[in-house]
Amino acid sequence: MLRQSFAAALLFAATALALSGCKSLPPSKPESQWTQEEARGAAVYSQKCARCHYPTNTQSLHGPGLQAITKVKAMPSGAPPTDERLTQVILRGRNMMPATPLDDAQLSDLLAYLRSL
Repeated sequence: MLRQSFAAALLFAATALALSGCKSLPPSKPESQWTQEEARGAAVYSQKCARCHYPTNTQSLHGPGLQAITKVKAMPSGAPPTDERLTQVILRGRNMMPATPLDDAQLSDLLAYLRSL
């Protein structure tokens, strides 16, 4: 069910981008090709991030969508999407985003997942 929902969301995002004429972003890595670290990171994302961020588009839910967040020149804040900057935002929060306490393994897995988007 999760795979079907993910595939449907990815198809919807791709269709929306194509119809809007926006410059398309690099596609997310298919779930079938995730490493174990990326899969664990997806679980962390589901628990800690998904209520506020879409993973497969850039539209805002409560926070910005995160598609290709590590592949773009700058994050919505204007800062480059380095692991260090992402870590700072995740652990300390920024503006309306609260700090998200994670242990080192969860953070590493989450960063791996974000790089797959």
